[in-house]
Amino acid sequence: MSSKIREYPGSEVDLDALKAGSVLSTGYRTTLRYSWTSGVAVSRFLDGLKEGELWARKCNECGRVMIPPRMYCEEDFRPTDEWVKVKDTGKVNTFSISYVNNDASRREKPIVVSVIEIDGASPEMGILHLMGEVDPSEVEVGMKVEAVWRPKAERKGAITDIAYFRPRRK
Repeated sequence: MSSKIREYPGSEVDLDALKAGSVLSTGYRTTLRYSWTSGVAVSRFLDGLKEGELWARKCNECGRVMIPPRMYCEEDFRPTDEWVKVKDTGKVNTFSISYVNNDASRREKPIVVSVIEIDGASPEMGILHLMGEVDPSEVEVGMKVEAVWRPKAERKGAITDIAYFRPRRK
């Protein structure tokens, strides 16, 4: 038994347990049909990611620079005013060390998920992303970080165009 299992009690449910019927499961088939548009603000943000740029929106009433961008300021109840290119650096606002995959199975090697406050945006404005090139035990709130971009040919206009953030080297 690994130390993680003692640390985090519970049992992993695997395919063999499901096939053997030793756990309760319910199966059903669903049809999910929907459409979603990213809108003006997120579309510009995603286009910027494809080019290796981070874009935010500024409200000239309160002065906030918002990332992810929005076309409406929830502080002043008015449209935002202008696009602002912000840096691809920042600092860790908060983080979580996870030993669980997105399918709820256990991980041997943890991942670190962080909220990164982006330089050039207002305080507490940032994006949720992965950390890399750092031991999880060394991550701390306030750590200065920089984006690691995927090669331009691999970018698709998605948040994953940033592979991860790592401790700042500059």
